[in-house]
Amino acid sequence: MSLTAAASGFVVFLLSAQVIWGRYFYEVTYPKQNICAPEGSTVDIHCSYKYPGSHETEAITKFWFIKMEKHNPLDLTKDPKYSGRADHSCNNKKCTLTIRDLRQSDSGKYRFRFITNDDEKYTGEPGVTLSVTGLQVTKLTSNSLKCFAYCGRNHFHVMWYRNGHIIPYRTTSLNSFTNGNSYSCALEGHEDFPSPSLCVGGHTCNGLTYTDKNICASKGSSVDISCTYDRYNYTDKSTFWFSGDRSHYWPPQPEDLMKKSQYSGRVEVKTERGRSTLKISDLRESDSARYYLKFKTGSFEWTSSPGTSLTVTALQVQVIRTVIRSATYVELKCLSSCFPARNPSYVWFRSGEKMTWGQTYFYYGPFDAQHIISCALIGHESSPSPPVYAPKRPSVSVSPSEIEEGSSVTLTCSSDANPAANYTWYKEDGNLDLKPLSTKKQFAFTPVQSSHSGEYYCTAKNELGNSMSESISINVKYAPRRPSVSVSPSAEIEEGSSVTLSCSCDANPAAKYTWYKENQTLVQGPEGIHHFDLISFEDSGIYHCKCENKYGNITFTPVRIDVQYAPKRPSVSVSPSAEIEEGSSVTLTCSSDANPAANYTWYKENEDSPKAFRQIFIITEIRAEHSGNYYCEAQNSRGRQNSTLHLIIVSSSMKSVAAGSITVIFLALIFLSAFLLMRRKKSLEQTLEPRVRQDNKLQVNMVTVRDVPSAPRPRSQAEQQDDLCYASVTFLKNREDPLYSNIRLGQPIRPKEVEEEDDEEDEEEDVEYTAVMFKSNGAATGSTHQEAAEDSSELYSTVCKNTRV
Repeated sequence: MSLTAAASGFVVFLLSAQVIWGRYFYEVTYPKQNICAPEGSTVDIHCSYKYPGSHETEAITKFWFIKMEKHNPLDLTKDPKYSGRADHSCNNKKCTLTIRDLRQSDSGKYRFRFITNDDEKYTGEPGVTLSVTGLQVTKLTSNSLKCFAYCGRNHFHVMWYRNGHIIPYRTTSLNSFTNGNSYSCALEGHEDFPSPSLCVGGHTCNGLTYTDKNICASKGSSVDISCTYDRYNYTDKSTFWFSGDRSHYWPPQPEDLMKKSQYSGRVEVKTERGRSTLKISDLRESDSARYYLKFKTGSFEWTSSPGTSLTVTALQVQVIRTVIRSATYVELKCLSSCFPARNPSYVWFRSGEKMTWGQTYFYYGPFDAQHIISCALIGHESSPSPPVYAPKRPSVSVSPSEIEEGSSVTLTCSSDANPAANYTWYKEDGNLDLKPLSTKKQFAFTPVQSSHSGEYYCTAKNELGNSMSESISINVKYAPRRPSVSVSPSAEIEEGSSVTLSCSCDANPAAKYTWYKENQTLVQGPEGIHHFDLISFEDSGIYHCKCENKYGNITFTPVRIDVQYAPKRPSVSVSPSAEIEEGSSVTLTCSSDANPAANYTWYKENEDSPKAFRQIFIITEIRAEHSGNYYCEAQNSRGRQNSTLHLIIVSSSMKSVAAGSITVIFLALIFLSAFLLMRRKKSLEQTLEPRVRQDNKLQVNMVTVRDVPSAPRPRSQAEQQDDLCYASVTFLKNREDPLYSNIRLGQPIRPKEVEEEDDEEDEEEDVEYTAVMFKSNGAATGSTHQEAAEDSSELYSTVCKNTRV
C-alpha cells in the first residue's frame, strides 16, 4: 500500500470518527422544524442539546444564528437587524429563541450552536425554518373566500371573523358569506394578528378601522388608541370602548371602560368627526389587553375586528453573563415583554445616576458588588426597570424560638437581591472545607436532634455577587440522659476518711441533682456532689441520685457505701449465768461490731498462748484452776479491741455447806417467828416475867459468780470485778423482844487490787448494800450496857446489785 493511499485511508477514518463522534455524542434536537407566524407577532423557537465528557465539561457559550459572518456564525442577539427584538434563554440544556415584532424579512432557517470549555464546537442541524406571513382575504368565486398565508406548503389552521365576531370555521376557504359584511382571518394561535378586513357585496361596509394593530408602551406612561368609522353622519349613534380577549367569542354585554373601577381617573375618550380616541394614563401591566370600539345606532351595532392590542411593558435588566478576571465584568440587556415601535432608545442608571453608556439596549463593562443598575426608555425615565444588584447581607431566622428534641425546626435565609438569590446553608464546625447542608432558602430539621445544636449561617448568591449572613444559634433542649455515677475513692472506704459521691447527666437546660440515702433526701442543687469530710460507719447504706429538668428526669443506678472500721469494744457473756459448779461445762461468748467482720481470740490472764481462736469458747469439765480473768480480742484489717471476764468456780463441798446453811437459816427463821409470837402472847398474860435467852449463832459465808450482761460499751477489768457479789447473813439470839429493822448503805467487799481504781469511779458505780437487823424485846428496866451487850443478836444481810455500764 502506498503512502498516499494510507494517508487517504487515515483521513477517511478521521472523518468517519468525527461523524460518529458528532452523531452519537454531540446532539441538538429541534421539536419543531417548521414554524409559520403572522407579521407583527412573537415567536418562540425551541431546542435541546447534549455533549459528552465528565461532570467538569460545560457548555460555556450558547447562541442562535441565521447567517454567517466571515465564515463564522453570528450571534442573532448581536445582529443590528434584531436589535431589541431577539433574545434567548437556556435552562437544563434546553434553549429558547424569542423574536418579537416579526417581519417578513425574518423568514429563514435558524440554528443553535454551543461551545464547551474544552473548546469543542457543535452546530445542530437541520435547524428551524421560520415563515413570517402577511395574511390576506381574497374572493375566489361568487360564494367563496380564501385566507392566504405565505407559509409555503406548511399545514396550518385559520380563524374567521365576520364584522369582528368569530365564526366556527377552521379551513383556509370560507364557502358561505353574506354581502354587506366585513370578513377577516387569523392564524390559529395568533388571533391578535388578523388580516385586513374585506368588505363583501358593496363599495362600503358598516365597519371600523383601527389606527394601530399593536401598541407597546412603558409602565407609567400614557397611550392613545384610535379608531375611524364610515357611517359617521348618523345623528343617533353612540360609541364606547371596552377590552376583551380575541381568542374567545365576544362578551355578550361588553362593559364601558369609563365605568370600570380599575380605570377610574385614568381613562379619557375624545370623539371627533368619524374618529374616536381612547387615552389611558399611568399605564399598569394589568392594562395589557386588546381594546375595541362599539358603534351603535338605532338600526344596528358594530364591533369591528381586529381592535388594538396594548402591551404595557415593565422593563427588565437581564444579566447575560459575568466574567471574573482581575475585576468583575458583566453583560446586561434592557428587555421588555414587547418591542416598542420605531426602535426606541434607552438610558442606563447606576445607583440612581444617569450613565453615559450610549442609548443601546445592552451594556458590557466593569461591575462592583455595590452597584445598583436599572434602565428606562428615553422619554419614560420616570418608569425605569427594577434595578439589578448583588445580594445584600442575608438575614436568618429560626422557628420555633424554643426548640425541643424531636420537634420540627425551620431555618430561613432571606436576602434582598435582583436577580433572585440562590441560598446555601452551612454549619460551623471548625472545618475550613465546609460542605453545604442545603441549597434552599428554608432548611428544616424533622425531627431535630441534640446533635443539631450549633451555629449555622447561609450565603446568598446571584449572577452579580454573593454575601454571607451572620451566624444563628440552634439550641436543642432535651430531658436528662446518659447518667453517670461515681464514688471517690473507688477502693475500700475506711471510717474517718473523706468520701465524695458524684453523679452527672447530659441535659439541656442544665439539670438539678438530688442525692438520697434510702428514702431520705440528703442534698439538692445544680451540682450532683455529696461529700463526707469524715465518714463514719453509720453512713454505710444505699445511695441514689436523681437528675431532672423541665423536660423530664432520670434516676441513677443505686450505689452501696460500705464503710470499714476497726472492732468496737467487745461484749462478753458466760453461760450458764448462775453458779458455776466444778465439773460442769461453761460457754464464754465474745461479740464486737466491726467491718469487715472481726476474728476472735480468747486469752487467760498470765498465760501466753491463746485459749481459743473463735467467737465462742467452751470449757468442758471445769475445775477450780480454771478460775481467773479471761479476755477476748476482736481483730480485723482496721484494728483490734479486747474485753475481760472474771470467772470463779464453786467446789461441790462448798455447795453442800451452803445448801445446809440455807436450810438451817430457814428453820431458824420459822422457829424465831413462832417463838416471838408465843413470847408476845405470854407477855400479855404475865408482866415483867424474867426471861432467859440462850444465844444461838449461825454464820454462813458463800461465794457466787454472777452473769455479766452485754453492755453498749466495753468495761474495764476493775468494772468487771465490781460485779462480784459477797453476801454475809448472821443470826444472833438476844434477850430483847422487839424487832428492829435498820437499812443503811454498806461497802462492798472487793479485791484489794481494784480498790484504788474504783475510788475514782465512785460516782459512776451503782452498787447498793442493805443491812437488816432483828432484835428481841428485853426488860423495860434493863441498863444501857446490857442492851449493848445484847446487840450481838442482830441479823445483817448485805445485798449487791451489779454495776450498770
